[in-house]
Amino acid sequence: MPEPSPTAPARSVNAVVDDGLLGPAGYGQLHRWTAPATARARAAELVAAHRGALREVVRNPHAEEDWAQALVRVPRLVNEVQRLIGASIAVENTFLVVKWPGRDFEVPWHQDGINDRLELDPLRAVTAWVALTDADLTTGCLHVVPGSQQGGYLPYEREFATGAARGRALGTRVSPPTRGVPVPVAAGSGVLMDTRLVHRSHSNQGDGARIGLNIRYVAPGGIRRRDGSNPSLHPISGSGW
Repeated sequence: MPEPSPTAPARSVNAVVDDGLLGPAGYGQLHRWTAPATARARAAELVAAHRGALREVVRNPHAEEDWAQALVRVPRLVNEVQRLIGASIAVENTFLVVKWPGRDFEVPWHQDGINDRLELDPLRAVTAWVALTDADLTTGCLHVVPGSQQGGYLPYEREFATGAARGRALGTRVSPPTRGVPVPVAAGSGVLMDTRLVHRSHSNQGDGARIGLNIRYVAPGGIRRRDGSNPSLHPISGSGW
């Protein structure tokens, strides 16, 4: 696991300063949640389905699509999540992200566990980013700021309008500025992240689509509702839902 970076964001006044579930770096590799060939075959199907509209983001595919419902329940992935947050887990949110080659698709620095609707308890929630294709420096792999989870949740704002069909992402500022640490991931593997970890990704300059699924898992009591809404949870295991 990589060592923490000296360029983590400044700590917020009310932060709970701790290493979190994944240790000082705030993230760890998820090796072989499925065979690489299986992941790439699924990616090829998704490319065929979305190439016509060049669709970049599909929100909550686990709610409607069989392939995503099966993926969030893959035993290797579920076991690792349960090891971190307990036997009872549910999916709070998923994002399928397709970075088409040669198209501008920069994702700004951000944290997965906070938005206008909710705040996730970093000790009862975890993000899994799983790769369906190889993600490397050329195709737009994740970049992280190791140790940034120790600063707690940071102020965020919506990015300037770019005209992108995916909409305007929420972003946070990193101080002092940093390029972060790249986290290449092969198809069929992934990354587990503290929900406070600051991360981003660049556009895909490769030859084929870069496809990944972001999954937010929670344990009972892992969500603080900020706007009074009732999050739609999809239980995977256990009770308390």
